[in-house]
Amino acid sequence: MKISKLLLGLAACALSLGAVADQSIVIKFSHVVAVDTPKHKAAEFFARKAAELTQGRVKVEVYPNSQLYKDKEELEALQLGAVQMLAPSLAKFGPLGVKDFEVFDLPYIFDGYDSLRKVTLGPIGRKLLGKLEPKGIRGLAYWDNGFKSFSANTPIRTPADLKGKKMRIQSSKVLDEEMRALGALPQVMAFGEVYQALQTGVVDGTENPISNLYTQKMHEVQKHLSLTGHGYLGYAVIVNKKFWDGLPSDIRRQLEDAMEQATRYANQIASVENDQALEAVKKSGRTQVYVPTQEERAAFRKALLPVHQKMESRIGKELIQSIYKETGFAANF
Repeated sequence: MKISKLLLGLAACALSLGAVADQSIVIKFSHVVAVDTPKHKAAEFFARKAAELTQGRVKVEVYPNSQLYKDKEELEALQLGAVQMLAPSLAKFGPLGVKDFEVFDLPYIFDGYDSLRKVTLGPIGRKLLGKLEPKGIRGLAYWDNGFKSFSANTPIRTPADLKGKKMRIQSSKVLDEEMRALGALPQVMAFGEVYQALQTGVVDGTENPISNLYTQKMHEVQKHLSLTGHGYLGYAVIVNKKFWDGLPSDIRRQLEDAMEQATRYANQIASVENDQALEAVKKSGRTQVYVPTQEERAAFRKALLPVHQKMESRIGKELIQSIYKETGFAANF
């Protein structure tokens, strides 16, 4: 990251903090996905609610599509105060040193949104967000993106179909192990670089919720999509802790209210937008969409569940077991 870029961001942050005295607070909300994604729409919803509930005392500026910072830059920018708010994918916190969040990357640990909510809206989710505070980060909420499916330029019906394929992943030891369990070759890459990498053959395929695949036009350079639903991709909405703690208490309460409303909105639209994106992918005629049979799904699950045990030493056996207990997953293991 260029020093000058960060210095400019820090100067902007200082101005936004100093503006508290003038009853005008600017919050820069940066993210890396497109404007037609559930995350961006939720961020814009939060911006509107923040302005409404604070009666214009807070202005949230949303910067999509890596306009300010890329994947590897944004967390450092937040910690340094160059931006005030982010919504990074949960996998981003492992490289930051909070490996517990990689529990969300475990394949098939959630059967669906009902089991997921028992974690994100319960004590386990709150405890995990609290682990960010020593890093200078305050966690506010979890936002859904959706459940992931595999794509490639060859059909994907069994785990063996991914053997030897170069598959793009986020920086996550769990996702690395997931791909290796399938015999694939994991390739860590920034989200904004994936389309070109797929187009040029630098990687063969990837895993994404359908809304990400469609809004980034990856379906244009991927001939096959298999609806495996093997893993969850979600976000944590976070703020710079020093900035947040420095806000007037009434402003914080109003922003918490805005965030609660935005979270309900985000999680409602994520499922709908993934369904709509899937229909759009089908209609495009670019990608053949395959629905695995019950037996084929069972084969993927059997191939990937050993990742849970292999990651116990990294994530924590106690945390994994607590999620099994909360969701009832242990009975199916």
